[in-house]
Amino acid sequence: MNENVQLSISKSSKRKSILFAMPRFGTSVVLGIEGWALFSLYTLAYGISPFLVGFALAMGYLSVAASQFLLGWISDAKYTRLGRRKPWIILITPILGISFILLLLPALFLPDLTDKSALFSWLLVWEIVFRLSYGMTTPYQSWTAEQFKVSDRPMVSQLQNTFNFIGNGVMALFTLLILTGVFQKIQKNPNVIPPEFLIPTILFGVIVIALYYLLVILMPIEPEFKIDSSLLTNLKTIVKNKNYVLTTLMRGITGIALSMTVTIMLTYAIVVLRLSGTDFIIIAVFLLLCIFVFLYIWRKLIQKKGKKQTLLYVFIFGIVFLPITLLGLIPMDSYLILGIIFITGIAALLGGWFLFPYILDADMAEDDEKSTGELKAGIYTGFPSILLNIFQAVGVFFLGIIVSLRNIRVGTASFSIGLIIWGPICSIILLCSYIYTKRLLTLDFDWEHK
Repeated sequence: MNENVQLSISKSSKRKSILFAMPRFGTSVVLGIEGWALFSLYTLAYGISPFLVGFALAMGYLSVAASQFLLGWISDAKYTRLGRRKPWIILITPILGISFILLLLPALFLPDLTDKSALFSWLLVWEIVFRLSYGMTTPYQSWTAEQFKVSDRPMVSQLQNTFNFIGNGVMALFTLLILTGVFQKIQKNPNVIPPEFLIPTILFGVIVIALYYLLVILMPIEPEFKIDSSLLTNLKTIVKNKNYVLTTLMRGITGIALSMTVTIMLTYAIVVLRLSGTDFIIIAVFLLLCIFVFLYIWRKLIQKKGKKQTLLYVFIFGIVFLPITLLGLIPMDSYLILGIIFITGIAALLGGWFLFPYILDADMAEDDEKSTGELKAGIYTGFPSILLNIFQAVGVFFLGIIVSLRNIRVGTASFSIGLIIWGPICSIILLCSYIYTKRLLTLDFDWEHK
């Protein structure tokens, strides 16, 4: 993208920024439920082994690794009368919403959910379809560099993360207050879908489709510019961008720990902390409050300390906090206080980490544009998905293995030792990310201040 096109991107209105961020609500709800609750749903409610569920989730991550990269490149390749990004959002969004519904509600079509082989096959197929269609978010996210100036991107990212965490709040309320109560009903009669589970699940799938279609209708088409270079040329360019490749590798390493954390946190709360009923109401309130508090704190730190130093603070927090899972070894009459501390710390950690990818993708693309003259936002947004999702696949597959380890007894409860040791393991991974980032990465650029 040449300088004239870049200059044609004027300072964005609040309305445009909010409109752009809104679809993150829907994707956060469905991805949050898929990532946070699916492991628990299929292991605790449907009785599939943790190893098989971990394998299915790993295959999903590998699928999205391919689709996010390919859709980023394909959407870069051709400018249509609807621009580069809108056609792919129109085409793929319905698949995302429908596959989410089928993934969570196998009883809609499977005649016998006591057949574990058929149930596992259903999980595997629809997890792959869901993750493949989630690749649509790459063309969507690629708009950041094409629609917003660099000075506007932290605010846009905060708005996206605000909608992300509103979505995650809704997801948490649904998961903690409804889904945890549904588990026992499904265990007793897996072929009957409780209405409190059926109706919200369908509604969430519809919301995803509606919000992205609203964006397509109301969002202006990005400025037209020509990308002359081929996919191979673009790949060579970004691979030669040492800082970008190193940053992508850091995101992959960190993704191992974060994918494990998101996947196992609900199972940890139910099985180890033995939370239930009103406990989850209290936990949900703390989660929602902490979401907005920490979003504000991390954004202010980025403005004051810069992106790299703030990210290092996020890593330090995770390193110190995650071994808290070891406290599950101590017998207690009530684990509610520990549960509140646990969910508060998780909200702070995830709130910090998820603020960065949107900013980094757009900044790296623009930094490349300064030297090449072309803004390849799609490929810069999509390429990290390859390594990131491969590492995340490793994380959830490894999680399935450790949660399949032998049981231990704590008080009257018995559970896998893997539900205790995942925290320290993730802490060690984040320590590696901290050292790596501190020594090797540049995340703040001189041109940002011009």
